[in-house]
Amino acid sequence: MNLENKTILMAIAPSDFRDEELLIPKEFWEDVGAKIVITSDGVGRSKGMFGAMATIDIDISEINASGYDAVVFVGGRGVDIHGLCENSRYIGLAKSADDQEKILGAICLAPNILASAGVLNGKNATVWGSPTYIESRGAIYTGELVTQDGRIITGKGPEAAKEFAEKIADMIEGA
Repeated sequence: MNLENKTILMAIAPSDFRDEELLIPKEFWEDVGAKIVITSDGVGRSKGMFGAMATIDIDISEINASGYDAVVFVGGRGVDIHGLCENSRYIGLAKSADDQEKILGAICLAPNILASAGVLNGKNATVWGSPTYIESRGAIYTGELVTQDGRIITGKGPEAAKEFAEKIADMIEGA
């Protein structure tokens, strides 16, 4: 696998992202040559639920999805704490990536952001915890560890991080 000259945008909460859901995919993609850019809302650094620190490369308000091969939303309790499902910048990024037919990923609670953006309507998806939110916005809940529907890949939680990363890498490589 070779993702040289490919760039993946990872969107995280301003705090309390799920450490493994950022670090495992990031390391995997970097190991196969991808450049990773991390975005968040209004912070220079973000601290994960278990203490991992992430440096924010660019504020989410400055993002244009066109510059990325894939856009990935990271989960964790920060999705709820910071109300990312109601945050116009995160929802706008998801809509923009979908409109541009980018590979779109979300893991743990982050599929709720995609559901808010309307991109899971009629799509198979998985999510951490209760599927009520994504189902109420038209998603078809699978309960699988990782679900792929076209160019949208969702993961259930930290235990899905490696498979989630691999599926996204396969999609990028095959694009």
